[in-house]
Amino acid sequence: MTIKEIQEEIISDFSMMGNWEDKYEYIIHLGKELPLIDEAHKTPDNLIKGCQSRVWLHTELNDGKLYFTADSDAVITKGLVSLMIYVLSGHTPKDIAAADIFFIEAIGLSSHLSPTRSNGLLSMLKQMKLYAIAYQAKINQQ
Repeated sequence: MTIKEIQEEIISDFSMMGNWEDKYEYIIHLGKELPLIDEAHKTPDNLIKGCQSRVWLHTELNDGKLYFTADSDAVITKGLVSLMIYVLSGHTPKDIAAADIFFIEAIGLSSHLSPTRSNGLLSMLKQMKLYAIAYQAKINQQ
């Protein structure tokens, strides 16, 4: 699936949930299913700046596609990073860098998060896109 199709699927899934309590439970559930980052990658360099909680994000390029792993010390934040990984992992750096991330607004997530969590989510997205841009530049130099 494309990044756009994955976002549309998330929007559809969230639209079937009645209230925000159900949506938060779903986000927490996603966080519990997140494959954990290798402990060796839980370094200060992999901490996302701008998050109130500690969030580690590791990126690997494999067969021309970026794969993200992450962890957080907060359950909601872990679910949020899990959503971002679901949308962006397994795509080319070029596609990730160019992606229009619209599901966050479409499901009403930003208006239901505290300002610090909302800033943290944007920091996650920014870091993932920066990794994509850096890997794309590296690919272009080869």
